[in-house]
Amino acid sequence: MKRLLYLLFFILSFHGYTQNNYIVKTEDGRRVLLKANYTWEYIDAASPKSAAVAEVNNVAFNDKACQLPSDFVEPKLDNKIQNQLKKGRATIAHVKKKVAKDYNCSVEEVILVAFSEQKSKGVYDFCARGKKVSYKRVGNSIIEKGKLF
Repeated sequence: MKRLLYLLFFILSFHGYTQNNYIVKTEDGRRVLLKANYTWEYIDAASPKSAAVAEVNNVAFNDKACQLPSDFVEPKLDNKIQNQLKKGRATIAHVKKKVAKDYNCSVEEVILVAFSEQKSKGVYDFCARGKKVSYKRVGNSIIEKGKLF
């Protein structure tokens, strides 16, 4: 009886490991999340919308600093999406507060440069204290892009 219980526990423990998601890299360097339900999605794909916004506004980025033109105007976000995000405290105001807290500056020093936003996720590029910063939102969770925890 004891052996049967050990065997059952052994088999059930492997069943839990077979349901994992996997992260793989493609040939061009992008990361892909392979899910247990046979679907996949890009983790850090560059969005064409945010790149287009950056080009239109003539924003020059180098590795560590960002220079904005004197007549730069922040892009406008979709009001419908922002109204839905109010309940979860994930609006652009909340994201800016998090960026300001992480980089020890005021909310006024955080400038939205480019974005790609949907109801379930979003990617935001900011200029905080002259430094280029990217944050991502998945659902109502906000985290710096490129960090896991």
